[in-house]
Amino acid sequence: MITPQHHGALPDRRTVLRGALLTASAALSATHLAGCSPSSPRSGTPTASQSATTSGSNAKRVLLACFSRPGENYYYGGRTDLKVGNTEVLANKIADRITCDTYRIQAADPYPHDYDATVKRNVREQDTDARPAIDGRLPSLDDYDTIILASPIWNVRAPMILTTFTEALDFRGKTVHPVTTHAMSGLGTTERDYAASCPGATIGEGLAVRGEEVNDANTEVEAWLRRTGLPSR
Repeated sequence: MITPQHHGALPDRRTVLRGALLTASAALSATHLAGCSPSSPRSGTPTASQSATTSGSNAKRVLLACFSRPGENYYYGGRTDLKVGNTEVLANKIADRITCDTYRIQAADPYPHDYDATVKRNVREQDTDARPAIDGRLPSLDDYDTIILASPIWNVRAPMILTTFTEALDFRGKTVHPVTTHAMSGLGTTERDYAASCPGATIGEGLAVRGEEVNDANTEVEAWLRRTGLPSR
């Protein structure tokens, strides 16, 4: 996790990004999206590993979009090397318990393995209000009622690549649930940021879990799923 700092987004980029990126993703089938596990295909590659098809006309259709970074990571003031990023662990706990499709958000320019190098890059991206490019095609949200946006918290907010993702897609009429892993900042500014970058969406209850505690977060995840009413398996 990364030390606190916040810089705002430029909402006037939304129209340009949405037009350019949705054109590239129009052919993607939204019911077969890349999973959040390290063994899954790269982002945007169709896979039938999960299906959001549910029974009943009132069932919610859910997309879980996950950005996670493995490698050297903050751990109780020190460092640890993660083979699987904390956010990916948390996202997989959610995906194991609900009926959803998953989409893995991957940076076209991957973030460094080194923790300090990632800190520096993130600060630079926040300072310049950057929109890091996403590798692969983006999903269509047309078939979904609910979107879960899972990410770490870096400098009190989600990494800027989440703003690339949200500004490029149409969230009108959707419910958005922020899910975060963090060192001390909880949900950070995600609720405010997603309200700005997802106009027309309802921001639902979020879930924040400390990165060091994510492996033992089953009870927190299950309680959150009950409160939000997301469709269980």
